[in-house]
Amino acid sequence: MARTSTRQEDGSVGATLNMSAFERLRADILQGVIAPGEKLRIEALKSRYGIGASPLREALNRLSALHLVEKIDQRGFRIALISHETLVELAMTRCWVSEIAIRESIRAGDAAWEESVVLAHHRLKRYHETSIGPDPEWEALHRQFHFALIAACPSHWLREFHETLFDLADRSRHIAVLHDRSTRDVAGEHQRIVDAVIARDVSGAIALLNQHFRITADIAISAIEPQFPPQTVE
Repeated sequence: MARTSTRQEDGSVGATLNMSAFERLRADILQGVIAPGEKLRIEALKSRYGIGASPLREALNRLSALHLVEKIDQRGFRIALISHETLVELAMTRCWVSEIAIRESIRAGDAAWEESVVLAHHRLKRYHETSIGPDPEWEALHRQFHFALIAACPSHWLREFHETLFDLADRSRHIAVLHDRSTRDVAGEHQRIVDAVIARDVSGAIALLNQHFRITADIAISAIEPQFPPQTVE
């Protein structure tokens, strides 16, 4: 059976406020609205989002655990920096985790899971054909598509880690979208991945997903190198 995202919140007012602060900050970080390295001051965030200090501090701590925000000693928080090395390591780790998750998802997935993958892809493809570029609706459909692919993986730990890596990689994908001047066929990449998954071609699906992730990482690396060149060991 297909599973939805493993991150859930209860229905309390406190949880709702925390989720609002967390989701809004997370979205702005992933989309590059707040630049890497920018300091996050509680008073400024309260004014910006209209949210109290307690939900904001909770959100910042959660984002720190996800490595989207960094603690600066006792002085507060800042947006996590992006470097050539971190993007290379992230892409490599994402490929490793995705390889296990997609393999186990294909092995465990039933007919209902297959249908959920096809439906998620159909919705993304249909929107892609009518939109002029990535926007919040496309972002949501793209996320749903990638989560549908590994939703039948029996390990919730692996699915959650895959989701965390997706969030981290989303920052590099936004950089890639802003700077990509190639004729990359993202829709075609998605179609080939789906074809391999539905055909239960494990090795093919792994190879295509790895290529999909690495292309995005390579474009993002090319975009940031003028600002953050690779570090050399003396």
